[in-house]
Amino acid sequence: MSHLLAIVITSAIFNNVILSQFLGVCPFLGVSKAISTAWGMGMAVTFVMVLASAITFFVQLLLVKAGVGYLQTLAFILVIAALVQMVEIMMKKLSPALYQALGIYLPLITTNCAVLGIALLAVKKNYGFVESIVYSFATAAGFTIAIVIFAGIREQMRFSKIPEAMQGVPIALITTGIMALAFMGFAGFKLPF
Repeated sequence: MSHLLAIVITSAIFNNVILSQFLGVCPFLGVSKAISTAWGMGMAVTFVMVLASAITFFVQLLLVKAGVGYLQTLAFILVIAALVQMVEIMMKKLSPALYQALGIYLPLITTNCAVLGIALLAVKKNYGFVESIVYSFATAAGFTIAIVIFAGIREQMRFSKIPEAMQGVPIALITTGIMALAFMGFAGFKLPF
């Protein structure tokens, strides 16, 4: 049990997928202008990432058994693309407002390197099925935490006086850098278990 708890804390905070591993930066910058859309993106990425890890675990077993392990990346991309299409259809029916707010970024989850990266890293770390699910869920939670905090900061920045040359992307990148420094500060902690 302590092993799974260590995976959760390490994946969500210490090695945050966005701010420490720099995966999934495109949706982080693109969909973080409002907390509501950031939260929706976080939930969509969580759903896709956990389901993709579960399916790719068994796909990996089949590829190894068939002796075509070199097709791993291609097979994983196909699984992720199919899952994103399913999420897009469900979101269009269940939450049209969120579907409109996410816009082009929803189909881009397919190319979100965080989803593919976590599926590949779970295989590389030789995680079992339960460990892969815990790892992907904790990583997605870390993604959601980072994007929602960033969206909150960006909403507050609307009320601040920012020099014209720093508005938009420059202040977003500086803020991201400061957040990354803060999250990397957790890297020195040792877990007691």
